[in-house]
Amino acid sequence: MTATEPVTHDLTTRPKDTVDPARVEAFAGQILGAIADASTALTLSIGHRTGLFDTMAGLPPSTSDEIATAAELHERYVREWLAAMLVGGIVEHDPAAGTWSLPPEHAAVLTREAGKDNLAKLAQFIGLLADVEHQVVRCFREGGGVPYEAYAEFHALMAEDSKDVAEDLLVDEVVPLVDGLAERLTRGIRVADIGCGSGHHLNVLALAFPSSTFVGYDFSADAIEEGRAAASSRGLENARFELRDVTDLSGTGPFDLVTAFDAIHDQAHPASVLRGIADQLAADGMFLMVDIRASSHPHENVDLPTAPFLYAVSLLHCMTVSLAQEGTGLGAAWGRQTATQMLHEAGFASVDVRELDGDFINDYYVARLGSPAGTA
Repeated sequence: MTATEPVTHDLTTRPKDTVDPARVEAFAGQILGAIADASTALTLSIGHRTGLFDTMAGLPPSTSDEIATAAELHERYVREWLAAMLVGGIVEHDPAAGTWSLPPEHAAVLTREAGKDNLAKLAQFIGLLADVEHQVVRCFREGGGVPYEAYAEFHALMAEDSKDVAEDLLVDEVVPLVDGLAERLTRGIRVADIGCGSGHHLNVLALAFPSSTFVGYDFSADAIEEGRAAASSRGLENARFELRDVTDLSGTGPFDLVTAFDAIHDQAHPASVLRGIADQLAADGMFLMVDIRASSHPHENVDLPTAPFLYAVSLLHCMTVSLAQEGTGLGAAWGRQTATQMLHEAGFASVDVRELDGDFINDYYVARLGSPAGTA
């Protein structure tokens, strides 16, 4: 049998009385529900991208004409979208008055005003991933991966998400997770951000701690330019950005702090990146790695609310972009066990995993070359 031939199974030998009709019906309902939810996710994305949620949040119950006029959009499209949102349980409708409304409880997690709590922006990833589905299917048969260039809007979507998290949580909640870190940043230390993307995290830190110096490394020229432009617009003289393959960090340190925000699992060769980080740390330095909250064992993620989204993003982006570079294909769900083991293998003597109430997606790893006692 060749790799391209379909696998067939002889179902005639299976006793029909082993099939439970009630389980079949229940499972069929589950699958139809999944398809319905995926369809709602696509229309949620449209609501975010067009600003319709933001518009409706500022309106009283209104007709489709009134909503379209306020949003400066075509009414026929708005009307169809409203119907999709109604059956998806997102908006409310008064048929007698012909009006539509977005409950304030829904607006709290669907509008840009919600900041880091805005879940509608995550729905954009569904369309992005669907756009490369056919390429990933090809990889199932031929191997290899889908390169970063195939994801035209990925950096923009990540930048939008990281911007909200960085501005809402980074200085006031993430930095205090590490005892003494705020004091060291205030006094002045050298900081590097690995896989910095558009540089939101780095620029927020540079603005908050002007006595420290910050450098961001990424292999995306567009992302580096965005980071530089944002730093320049804020007048940040203590932040710089360099185009660099982070598998080779030689000659860049020593750093007192190295950060990586949801970047390590995407690397083609994550073990090499982690060893390079350890090599460039000062003796009393620390590595703050923010990465996906999950177990390394799929059966332990069954009850994780984000797991279906996590594995879909991993399959259709994180894993395949690594394989496209002839990498290890670590995947987004590498999990605490594997992450902790790899950090130790890279040379970190202590690894402390922490959680943040305001971030349900990530774990926060604080890794040091020596004992944490007295290093802060």
